[in-house]
Amino acid sequence: MSEAAIGIYGLGTMGSALALNMAEAGIEVAVANRETDWLGPFMARAGDLAARLHPHDTLGAFVAGLACPRVVMFMIPSGAALDEMIAALAPLLDAGDTIIDGGNADFHDTRRRAAALAERDLHFVGLGISGGEAGARHGPSMMLGGSDRSWQHLRPILTSVAAEYDGQPCVAHLGPDGAGHFVKTVHNGIEYAEMQVMAELYGLMCHGMAMPPGRIGEVFAVWDAGPLQSYLTGVTAEVLQATDPESGHPVVDVILDAAGQKGTGRWTAIEALRMGQSASMVEAAVGARSWSAEKATRQRAETVLGGRRLALDLSTEALAGALEAARVLGHAQGFRILAAAAREFDWPLEFATIARIWRAGCIIRSAMLDDMAAAFDAVPPEDELILSEHFAARLAERLPDLRQVVVAAVAGGHAVPALSAALAWADTMRQGRGTADLIQAQRDYFGRHGFARLGQEGRHHGPWWS
Repeated sequence: MSEAAIGIYGLGTMGSALALNMAEAGIEVAVANRETDWLGPFMARAGDLAARLHPHDTLGAFVAGLACPRVVMFMIPSGAALDEMIAALAPLLDAGDTIIDGGNADFHDTRRRAAALAERDLHFVGLGISGGEAGARHGPSMMLGGSDRSWQHLRPILTSVAAEYDGQPCVAHLGPDGAGHFVKTVHNGIEYAEMQVMAELYGLMCHGMAMPPGRIGEVFAVWDAGPLQSYLTGVTAEVLQATDPESGHPVVDVILDAAGQKGTGRWTAIEALRMGQSASMVEAAVGARSWSAEKATRQRAETVLGGRRLALDLSTEALAGALEAARVLGHAQGFRILAAAAREFDWPLEFATIARIWRAGCIIRSAMLDDMAAAFDAVPPEDELILSEHFAARLAERLPDLRQVVVAAVAGGHAVPALSAALAWADTMRQGRGTADLIQAQRDYFGRHGFARLGQEGRHHGPWWS
């Protein structure tokens, strides 16, 4: 039996798809799963690719079937189950072997695991994988955090299965320990914000402009054929035009309006706030999903508070402009969070590289990412997307559309938390003097915290303390 170049433990949706992708790329892959009865059906589904897949029903046999230095990728939940598996696997490995966590993980856990395994001369890689099942099967975007040695060893494997954009694989080594998982977390935060923005625009067209789902889907399809092209724009167009075969109604009309979430958006918001940043659009999206789950409360509130929403006089061109502005602002907030993390954890994050590996394979891939990569590649490099020449011009043109849409929505009683957050952040950042002077005065009044005076050094107090 051929020795496998890599072992994948965990044959759920993502693990099985990734194993098939690797086998199709000509890579010998050892596979194992906690529930060993999954192995037979998986091998049967693999068809001709089964020749490069080597199933094992014990951990010992799984490790023994790997070429040295060994590489084991876990595609299982990244919590306690992963810690248990690492504890069982590590004694079977030798110095220089690598363990990969390919799930959505809290990057703090990744850093902890990397440090602990380094004491045993084992490499630990946190690999962010985006693209869902289709991406894992046919080419995901991958964000690697780990040692240089691990990257050099894994590079031939990962580049052979990653998505490609203009012939370039959408995978990169972003830094040590938790860097890859953190970038994936922020990717998901941006994803949350963009999905919420699209849901809000759908709501305005549906409830404010009396457009049926199919017609709204056609609008999104038009947008997807132009500068607003993105994976999510295309998905939205498709699902809005889909018909439920059971009822004959549009599919969206028979879906309960309560959104799920797995935590990555919440992690993005938490880490942003902890580092003194604010991912206000992500925070709005996370909040909106939480509120959506309170269906019974919302139904009671509609009776008590009134649920009337006024008709809106908005053009689809204005809505398109609002989407473009919000997309720029959402990405700009995401890259600011990455910049804060790079400073705090001394990670060598290259934002142009991150924008490039997001251009294909991942959920937030869009035509706009090319321009973002170019902005970060400028000399000197742009450190704020909203201040780059290209995006400053786009915002100057599109912010009036965003303002028109938010004003109309608010006046008409339509909830647009993410669009409102985008506009509020843009308005805040374009004011050279804001309103925090009053906050500093208040803090000094009740807590004697002091404040900085314009043109003077040191800390000062107001006349209320004289």
